[in-house]
Amino acid sequence: MQELIAKLKERGDLRVFDTPLDICLEIPHIAYIEVKKPKGGQALLFTQPKRGDTPLEIPVLMNVFGAKERLEFILNRSIEDCQAQLESLLNLQKPKSFKDFLGLAKNLYSLRFSLPKISKTPPKRQVFEGAQVDLNKLPILTTWEHDAAPFITMGQIYTQSLDKKHHNLGLYRLQVQGKNRLGLHWQIHKDSNHFFHAYKEAGMKMPVSVAIGGDALYAWCGQAPLPYGVFELALYGLIRGKCAQLMPCLTNPLAVPLDADIVLEGWVDTSRLEMEGPFGDHTGFYTPKEPYPVLEVQAMHLKDKLVYLASVVGKPPLEDKYMGYFTERLFLPLLKKSAQGLIDYHMPENGVFHNLILAQIAPSYPGHAHQIMHHFWGTGQMSFVKHAIFVGKNAPKLTNYPALFAHILDHLDLHQSLLSCGVCDALDHASPTYAFGGKLGLVALEPTPHPKTPLEEPELLARLQALMPQVQNLKQYGLESKNPIAIVGIEKTTPLVPLFKNLEPLAPHVSALIFVDSHKNDLNNPYMLLWRVVNNIDAKRDIWLKPPLICIDATDKGALEGHTREWPKETNCSLSVLESLASRGLIPPLSDPLYEKYHIYHSSKG
Repeated sequence: MQELIAKLKERGDLRVFDTPLDICLEIPHIAYIEVKKPKGGQALLFTQPKRGDTPLEIPVLMNVFGAKERLEFILNRSIEDCQAQLESLLNLQKPKSFKDFLGLAKNLYSLRFSLPKISKTPPKRQVFEGAQVDLNKLPILTTWEHDAAPFITMGQIYTQSLDKKHHNLGLYRLQVQGKNRLGLHWQIHKDSNHFFHAYKEAGMKMPVSVAIGGDALYAWCGQAPLPYGVFELALYGLIRGKCAQLMPCLTNPLAVPLDADIVLEGWVDTSRLEMEGPFGDHTGFYTPKEPYPVLEVQAMHLKDKLVYLASVVGKPPLEDKYMGYFTERLFLPLLKKSAQGLIDYHMPENGVFHNLILAQIAPSYPGHAHQIMHHFWGTGQMSFVKHAIFVGKNAPKLTNYPALFAHILDHLDLHQSLLSCGVCDALDHASPTYAFGGKLGLVALEPTPHPKTPLEEPELLARLQALMPQVQNLKQYGLESKNPIAIVGIEKTTPLVPLFKNLEPLAPHVSALIFVDSHKNDLNNPYMLLWRVVNNIDAKRDIWLKPPLICIDATDKGALEGHTREWPKETNCSLSVLESLASRGLIPPLSDPLYEKYHIYHSSKG
């Protein structure tokens, strides 16, 4: 970490705060604002963190992945170069010439870096064991005012299978449950959770170690969606061009990176679960309390001149925008191998990745888009995607949102829409049941033959209000396209979906009517509208589809809809903390447009 800090300073990409700042809300709020600046802002170093009035000795480093250029600086190579390397490995063939043989040899030679090495002479560290362990020595952040406790957000979690054949590195949040206890929020689909169940069936405790810091690339590798049994440090070795160097743990049989700044190690009692959460997560909502395993920390060892690496999650855009983009680009060649006809895919950050995927395909038979939809919904972490939109090979670049939006509306064919259901991310709050809910696939491959005849907004609003008096306002998008859509603000007093059939007479004029709560949505802010819509809907419950019209209820759900799960709060910054930080010149003044643009605090609707 110290080496990275020095390099970031040298390139003018580090903002240093020498002012004493609280690890509860103050430091996280500064980082939350910084990453929303153009191009992701700078990396941040807080040299004087404190807990209340108590100074803490360990500096906090944040936003290291908050810009594409900085991520590539950490990689020491371009994202495109990493993608090309993986694609080359996937396309290994019998050489037909000496040049081919040299290329094959080079690729095979690079595989030697995929096996981590364990050092027999680990560096000397300050070690705390047993009753000496005290997590309060670390500047663990409390990000949001309704968080249950401080959470570690950049902890590399190392585990191994019961038979010791498989090793895993994951990146999961860790709730401080006491001075030597951490709640482990590994989700249903994670390798470590599969390992956990094997230990539980055997009636054995499970070894778990957590590393913080060291090479920043470890943290990215921890969230890489690799197949079961593939150790994420193998990917580290391929990207870095050198083997990961590990050291044995002191109190369990695991190994962690030699250069880690902080190591926490111990055991999990697999017979016990404890409530974890709530926590304001990357969806931009608080996740509810759920039972998870607890790590009893038996040893904590600290490097000299250590730095605490942390992140902040909440409403987009955040660091995970860039971490996710690298993941997306790196794994495109692998996905193309299994999904024939796939050209490209992209997960917009305001779709919080699993809520929306855009896919470009070269269809070669009827139903090709539907076949790839089903493939996505059955492939690893891609199976958590709730909504997919498929375009053809002549579509604009998937990251050119204005051009792509216009293209989709000119090619949308609602007759080919696919409504399905399946596994959802455990963080999804809109599905009627935990981790299982509706999915929607939309097809926009061929030009729409019969364009709509749009109405002026006042006329459309008047006709809507005559049919649904709860309607307050609306905004139309894509009026120049063949399939304009309308976002409708509503003060809901009755369930909406049963009323949608009454809107069918509007089909000649609009293709989609998307209803949102008028009191919390700015209809002129498409970025945050997309974020809230894809978060808030379950396709099987909230969509009425009768081509050429689709109606969507993207309002908050509750008793009216028979939604029995708790509807969560959004992650809003504490206004009093923002005012204090702004008065000291530590963040932009609250008049800055970014507060309204990204709905940063409660009154930010616009």
